Amino acid sequence: MGDGQAKGRGIAGGLTNYGDPDFAAYLRRSFARSMGYSDEALARPIVGIANTYSGFNNCHRHFPELLEAVKRGVLMAGGLPLEFPTISLGEVFLNPTSLKFRNLMAMDTEEMIRAQPIDAVVLMGGCDKTVPAQLMAALSANVPTVQLVGGPMSTGRHRGERLGACTDCRRFWARYRASEIDAAEIEAVEGRLATTAGTCAVMGTASTMACIAETLGLALPRSAAIPAVHADRLRCAEESGRRAVELIGTQTLRPRQIVTEKAIENAWRVLLAISGSTNAVIHLTAVARRAGVKVDLDRLNRLSDETPVLVNLKPVGANYMEDFFAAGGVPAVLRELRDLLHLDALSVTGKTLGELIDAPLVEALDRGVIRSRSEPVDPDGGLVAVFGTLAPRGAIVKRAAAEKRLLEHEGRAVVFASLEDLAARIDDPDLDVEPDDVLVLQNAGPRSSAAMPEAGYLPIPRKLAARGVKDMVRISDARMSGTAYGAIVLHVAPEAAVGGPLALVRNGDRIRLSVSERRLDLLVDEAELAARRAARPPAVEVERRGYDKLYDSHVLQADEGVDFDFC
Repeated sequence: MGDGQAKGRGIAGGLTNYGDPDFAAYLRRSFARSMGYSDEALARPIVGIANTYSGFNNCHRHFPELLEAVKRGVLMAGGLPLEFPTISLGEVFLNPTSLKFRNLMAMDTEEMIRAQPIDAVVLMGGCDKTVPAQLMAALSANVPTVQLVGGPMSTGRHRGERLGACTDCRRFWARYRASEIDAAEIEAVEGRLATTAGTCAVMGTASTMACIAETLGLALPRSAAIPAVHADRLRCAEESGRRAVELIGTQTLRPRQIVTEKAIENAWRVLLAISGSTNAVIHLTAVARRAGVKVDLDRLNRLSDETPVLVNLKPVGANYMEDFFAAGGVPAVLRELRDLLHLDALSVTGKTLGELIDAPLVEALDRGVIRSRSEPVDPDGGLVAVFGTLAPRGAIVKRAAAEKRLLEHEGRAVVFASLEDLAARIDDPDLDVEPDDVLVLQNAGPRSSAAMPEAGYLPIPRKLAARGVKDMVRISDARMSGTAYGAIVLHVAPEAAVGGPLALVRNGDRIRLSVSERRLDLLVDEAELAARRAARPPAVEVERRGYDKLYDSHVLQADEGVDFDFC
């Protein structure tokens, strides 16, 4: 064993408190021996492996095999691998929404890292909220950590066309709502969208957070985009286990030494260049907050003006994550951004970002998927923050995914007071709505009963969809899936549920969006808004208990990462 490994405390670490340390060590060894471990095994440093396999998480169904590869790497490097379970957040299996439980998973993961005798940890995640929860936990626990993502699924086929969840699922659903395809075809598509293990096949939230984890330096180079079913994914898992052992005893390669302000700015750059998920703004803000770094949305705008979209992937472009992997992946994007990055940022490899960028690419660079700075997919960054009388603390627009004409727009508000109101009226043939109107959803933010779901992608009213309308300006305090597209304004802060200006919007109000000016304004005079504010009924008190009470009492707004105020 190397010097670093020799410093691990192994099974003797963090003894249970019985008031007698020698007895605690004796009892622990006794119970460990009951699991069949030899003296040699129990003398080794311990790598904990947070395994988020769950029958309610389709993205992680290959984790049993991935886990064995991690264990193999740990054993080969001289450590003892011990897996432990944590909460697993399957995006489409949770009610009301997975984001509500991200902080719970982060707390669970952090406390299990702290409480158990772990010298280093490998965090196995993938599905949208699992990776940000684990990154948050890693920074709070600050034990040597390697993040291992599950990788994207492979595409399916339908009538000669490649399909991948979930941009294509939204596209076909929109066609179904517009009566362009029938029930038989949408059922056929349903069975062909997600056909392998892994996360969504496009640059959705899961893929975006995988790219961010790699850029931050907590995941191994090239690891973000390896397909879930590829043999390289297993080799990456093995190497992650090996590297975790090598990190034991180090003081300079812990999460808080790696995820610095410079590393976080590098991650923002990559997020903009890949035109990643708007969800990543919330998650990266929460991660930065755990690292003691304050996020400034004005700074995000300045970075966006300097950082073009380089990755031609759905929902912004034409390709899928398997193509991104074959085209060079994150290392190729980093190489293209080299002069914009902080090259002295560290990674779990022990090398700087600059050293990693200078290494030869494993895959040949494909300019059809990863463009050069001189010929970008879009000259402006994929995301931008807007401020104004409707969003004093900011809102987010994925401008790369919108019809450009709608990024400078003024229209009449068509307001939905809640998700229930939206579901009840959006397809009403008598709904007073025209293509140039602005759809507004209230009470879908962090403190609402909906807990900030991916409902910001308001559907085009059926009667407009039938007329061929594909995009409209849509505004809410909710989120949207990273796989979605359109002229959508999200994360309006402060939210309606806490009395933000969004709560005061009424049908017929004029709203102006100007992405060029970074403005989102409600064109109603202050006297009228004051009257509306005074007339608002008091909030209805809801009896809460358990985690629901904890969440409601302590959750922060979107611009603060929707983390808990005490974290």
